[in-house]
Amino acid sequence: MSFTSARSRWSDVWLVTMARGVSSCGDFLAASALTLALQSAGAGGLAVSGLLMAATLPLVVLVPLTGRLADRVDSRTLLVVVGLAQAGICLALAHTGQPALVIVLVGLLATGLAVTQPVLAALVPAMVRPEDLPRASAMQQSAGTLGALAGPALAGVLVGGFGVRLPLLIDAASYLALVGAGLLIRTRRGGGRRVAASPSSGAPASTGWRLRRDPLLLATVVGVAGVVGAVGAINVVEVFFIRETLHSTTTMYGLVTGAWTLGVLAGAWVFARLAGRLRRDGAMAGASLALLGGCCVAVLASAAVPSAALLVPIWLAGGICNGGENVFGNVLMARRVPEASRGRAFAVFVGAVQGASMVGYLAGGFLLELFAPRPLVAGAGLAGVIAVAVLAVPVARAARAERGGPTATGSGVESSAPEERAGAARAAGAGLATPAPGR
Repeated sequence: MSFTSARSRWSDVWLVTMARGVSSCGDFLAASALTLALQSAGAGGLAVSGLLMAATLPLVVLVPLTGRLADRVDSRTLLVVVGLAQAGICLALAHTGQPALVIVLVGLLATGLAVTQPVLAALVPAMVRPEDLPRASAMQQSAGTLGALAGPALAGVLVGGFGVRLPLLIDAASYLALVGAGLLIRTRRGGGRRVAASPSSGAPASTGWRLRRDPLLLATVVGVAGVVGAVGAINVVEVFFIRETLHSTTTMYGLVTGAWTLGVLAGAWVFARLAGRLRRDGAMAGASLALLGGCCVAVLASAAVPSAALLVPIWLAGGICNGGENVFGNVLMARRVPEASRGRAFAVFVGAVQGASMVGYLAGGFLLELFAPRPLVAGAGLAGVIAVAVLAVPVARAARAERGGPTATGSGVESSAPEERAGAARAAGAGLATPAPGR
């Protein structure tokens, strides 16, 4: 695969890291504030489900367009133009009280996110040498997680003290961090540019990549999406479970949801080391699915707690599994997809996961009209565990097939040597960070 052949540009990595941390904090701050505002106003599960759908639908339906934009248009142009547009949309959202208009504006914000996500995801491998990718991936994961950790907690405090407008204004300002990063980052993609291939890589920067040509990556994407779809109802149910079933305050809601993201932060660094030691992509794909199973077990266990405080250690453990799964997924994608197609590849992955999460959102919204939150939390966790068991079969089959012959890459050529591939070793609220709205 194509990484930078020169020294890693850590200054660029740090710029992306800081921008992602600031913008992620603003984004989760706004998402949590809007969710709390709906719940406090007496809205039901369908209203919360509709808000989450508006924040997700563009990431699914625009995949064919946004992936190609990320690969063909100058990354600096995309980050600056889209970041400024998102800041303006968020300002309008802060001064809007009509629910229908709020949903439309949230959808427009998500349209910008559908563009910037694959741009940033594809830029990071181009900034570093293969052996530095796990560290760079963990840094990006940590930045997004710290933002996601601070955002819900701040939302709980700010909504209770100042209402929903202030969090939305802060979110508008946070988009400027993305604009600043776009102007300062030296590494660029698209617009006719091609990052030089690493001389150690045996794969050309092919533009003919197709997910269906890579059985292992296809099985992994389907597996992650399937599990997310099964357990995704938790993203709708959680606010009602914590606030109404467990009778907790908005501040406690922010702290509990922050426990999951704190676990994601820890898990990113713990499993980044392991990612560098896994020589076989099949082993990494299997480990990624197993960690998703750990997330689902945590959700299932949370249904039995009598108080919100007891959710903290359970969701912390689930977040650790989630952080490891995110790192494994990012490294696996960067290993197997040619540089020229990474924007499209990351867009396809995000679109598949977000599309699956929409199923969970719809299910959660409708089921809340029929059942209490606690059994729904248990049902979501159980459905996720079952999905992991079922989807482990095609992942294991693809891994076995790959061990039986030359390791295939997305470009259809044999991969580089095992030691080079070892050196080479995402994209959310609470619940699974993978499908949650975020930058």
